[in-house]
Amino acid sequence: MHQLVYITVTLLLVSFGSYARGQRPIKTTLTVPNGAPWGEWSQKEMCPKGYYAAGFSLKVEYAIDGDDTALNGIRLHCVNTPLGRSHYSVYTTATSGTGSWGTWTNIKWCQTGMLKNFQLLVEPPQGNGDDTAANNIKFQCTGGEELTGAGTNWGSWGGWSKWCTETGICGIQTKIEGPQGSGDDTSLNDVRFFCCA
Repeated sequence: MHQLVYITVTLLLVSFGSYARGQRPIKTTLTVPNGAPWGEWSQKEMCPKGYYAAGFSLKVEYAIDGDDTALNGIRLHCVNTPLGRSHYSVYTTATSGTGSWGTWTNIKWCQTGMLKNFQLLVEPPQGNGDDTAANNIKFQCTGGEELTGAGTNWGSWGGWSKWCTETGICGIQTKIEGPQGSGDDTSLNDVRFFCCA
């Protein structure tokens, strides 16, 4: 009897973990055309069912004397009710793959509403120079606010992605180039976000 209960609980936890990470139904995928070319797509990471991203933070390596990687990670901060940032003491996160360098910035929250679309700052390939790939990100909130990340400034902003029409962003998938040893590291190259019904 005890063994049956244990197996049931274990299966339930494994099922929930899989659902929260990458199996939530996706309505729309948000992309931009200016992502950099290096790396591989990491696993999708989703906010739990009923949660949507109302804020974000970045993992950034700021300018160093040598091989700069700039943007290394993007973390979504997910809530189940858009109450406004002063009420977001309880939230979950969704991160996908991250690079090896940098530190996490403070969270930037929408004043009202959820994150609905994004724009990416990307440095094009530098030839024999130091490539950094993605450097920063902007989001628009469903309440109309625009949030710019605390990334670096190299490159150019591309156009805005499409937007989530019913709710807000509910998941993330990043394209990460792993450490290159003595080669040129770029880390985060591109990102896509997901809208859920």
